[in-house]
Amino acid sequence: MSSIRFALNHMCAPSLSLESFFAAAKELGVDSVEIRNDLAGNAILDGTPATSVKELAARYGLTIISINALQRFNEWNDERAREAAELIRYAHDSGARALVLVPVNDGSGREPEARRANLRKALSALKPMLEAAGIVGLVEPLGFEICSLRLKSEAAAAIEELGAKSTFCLVHDTFHHHLAGESAIFPDLTGLVHVSGVSDAGVSVADMRDPHRVLVDAGDRLDNVGQLRALLSAGYAGPASFEPFAPAVHALKDPVAALKESMAYIAGRL
Repeated sequence: MSSIRFALNHMCAPSLSLESFFAAAKELGVDSVEIRNDLAGNAILDGTPATSVKELAARYGLTIISINALQRFNEWNDERAREAAELIRYAHDSGARALVLVPVNDGSGREPEARRANLRKALSALKPMLEAAGIVGLVEPLGFEICSLRLKSEAAAAIEELGAKSTFCLVHDTFHHHLAGESAIFPDLTGLVHVSGVSDAGVSVADMRDPHRVLVDAGDRLDNVGQLRALLSAGYAGPASFEPFAPAVHALKDPVAALKESMAYIAGRL
């Protein structure tokens, strides 16, 4: 079984500047990070040049595994094409390896035929753009009932059908995997794992949302340890990136200590 390789998504501590976030990763002995394009007052949204991000990552000895994310990727239109081109260019110039692709999540585009057609249209358009830049597209199904792409099996089938396995991989998000109720895992197609737990005993699975997502501990209801063990046993050797969205986690005075504790908890049970 492969050993776990932890990574950090900037959502672990969104109030930290990019440099402080990189320093936290270094302190934790983590060599891979994900940067985001949805953090107000922080890189990328604050206008930080991609080359500055690249230099900063090099200074801290870090690999930028992804930019998170192109939203509504499977609603392909001129606006989406512009956004994609901009993010792919930024990924390339910052040294990021991949771009996370997040589907429409507002209840629209869920009818089976439209869903499949929209997914194939978007992947077909993105494929040459990503390939020209040497960037991987990380497709991240969301387990919410209103999402237009809930199942990894559906994304895997489309990638297979388009002969695009060298361009696209899947994100196995432990939260969304649990919500989708999908048993299949796709270790060979998985390029990234997102890790977060839910320990609130009072919320039903159907009502779980991003603000419930905390660092994994003994109270975890999503079976993160079991999911990770299954992936590692099946040969997955990529990063497992912490992506908690809970305000309580974001408010922590010492996120490094909390992350260290969660890493030790997970690693000690694999």
